[in-house]
Amino acid sequence: MPANGATPRSFHGRSGGSPPYQSEGRIYAKYLLKEKPDARIAVLYQNDDFGKDLLTGLRDGLGEKASMIVAEDSYEVSEPTIESHIVKLKSTAADVFLSITTPKFAAQAIRKAAELGWKPLYLQINAGASIDGVIQPAGLDNAQGILSAAYAKDGADSRWDDDAGMQEFSAFLRKYSPDANKADSSVVYGYGAAQTMVKVLQQCGDNLTRENVMRQAAGLKDFAPDTLLPGIKINTSAADFFPIEQLQMMRFQGTKWELFGEVISTEFNK
Repeated sequence: MPANGATPRSFHGRSGGSPPYQSEGRIYAKYLLKEKPDARIAVLYQNDDFGKDLLTGLRDGLGEKASMIVAEDSYEVSEPTIESHIVKLKSTAADVFLSITTPKFAAQAIRKAAELGWKPLYLQINAGASIDGVIQPAGLDNAQGILSAAYAKDGADSRWDDDAGMQEFSAFLRKYSPDANKADSSVVYGYGAAQTMVKVLQQCGDNLTRENVMRQAAGLKDFAPDTLLPGIKINTSAADFFPIEQLQMMRFQGTKWELFGEVISTEFNK
């Protein structure tokens, strides 16, 4: 999988399966510019390529209004807790908080913000938005109203019970992997990635050379695996290997994420 920010030329023969981090950052920027253009944004990010790419996407998406970011703080994965970082960012009087964190630290951030009574517009990136891995450990009450963004359907959400694609997904698991947890986002992701690979191979026909496989992988048009949210489709080209560059905003309410608004698009390499 190419690093976020890499080009097809620099990572020939490889293609990522989830939205690039910079695209996700740009999508949050688009949302804020529309819904809260006078925001004072504080950002906590993991001090590695993952965190920096998301922050870069946010800055790029804000463009001339990047000064809306009033505070940035980074943490190391070796830190046992990031509570001191939340205390520091709260002191900036920011009214928007973007948490670029992985599950352990995402849960800590949510708990600490609630403990401090800090109530900014809270944005949690997709990688740290798992209900089982983040929201429940953080406390459901503490997570009410938090925003994030998604590209795949939630296998545990009853809203998809009558969805044809998710019925196919559930039937597949019952037949081939009955012990798999359909609520696990990795299972949902894996199924969608596998469907995409099947589509590529079908387009290859009998010509299964490496060159043709990559040619077909770079020629997907409006392909929608069963597990993608409605309106989100896979499109690739010789200049853009990233299959998914769309997300939909969601808000945590009660015991689950509630989708809202329209699908937001950003094309990272085009």
